[in-house]
Amino acid sequence: EVHLVESGGGLVQPGGSLKLSCRASGFIFSTYAMGWVRQAPGKELEWVSVVSNGGSTTWYTDSVKGRFTISRDNAKNTLYLQLNSLKTEDTAMYYCVKDPLPYRALSAVVAAAPVKEDYWGQGTQVTVSS
Repeated sequence: EVHLVESGGGLVQPGGSLKLSCRASGFIFSTYAMGWVRQAPGKELEWVSVVSNGGSTTWYTDSVKGRFTISRDNAKNTLYLQLNSLKTEDTAMYYCVKDPLPYRALSAVVAAAPVKEDYWGQGTQVTVSS
């Protein structure tokens, strides 16, 4: 059974930083692309960033390029997202997600809008406010 447990969110002032973590279990972590999706109040789910199964390839939505960094540690079954230079518009619930198919190219992963799955975790809230 897939389990994804996010942590690291919180309240931070504009310009601040946070590091999100996601501990995964129940599947062979190193064979799946992983990513982060966020949902702001009243808005749709949005892809934030994804990383290939081996960690060598990454993708970011335009609004976070240069500010966020995704990474993974396959030995620890853990996904990370470093959030720097945070803006009020980054306020959202952040979810760690697993690609449904192994070894997919990132272009295929983000081609469709994210859909919340039963195995998603509770998410971690990021609030950027002064």
